[in-house]
Amino acid sequence: MPQITVDYSGTLAEAFDRQAFALALHPIVVTTVDTRPEACKTRFRQVEDFVIGGETEGHAVLHIEIRLLHGRTDATKIRLADAVLDLIAAQVKPVDGVTLHSSVEIPNLDAAFRKR
Repeated sequence: MPQITVDYSGTLAEAFDRQAFALALHPIVVTTVDTRPEACKTRFRQVEDFVIGGETEGHAVLHIEIRLLHGRTDATKIRLADAVLDLIAAQVKPVDGVTLHSSVEIPNLDAAFRKR
């Protein structure tokens, strides 16, 4: 915990330094939700097929899901989501002719979540 998944469009591959993003994201998560740095685990998934409205060209998606153990307030989750959106704006370089659609979701981990 936290379990972080980043889905991003292939069109962002050159504009999105994923390692630098994770290294900047983890301290934000640690500070906001009061966890340890080594608890943050981030994986990236490149998405090639997506549709925005009725279009398949000229758009890119970047969706971040940060799954947390129960107990964080909605206010804390909103503060974290806003900080992550600010980080996206600061770290993801614009791609000519591409509109970036970024989003963040912070659900709770299922009660059956276990780790070793």
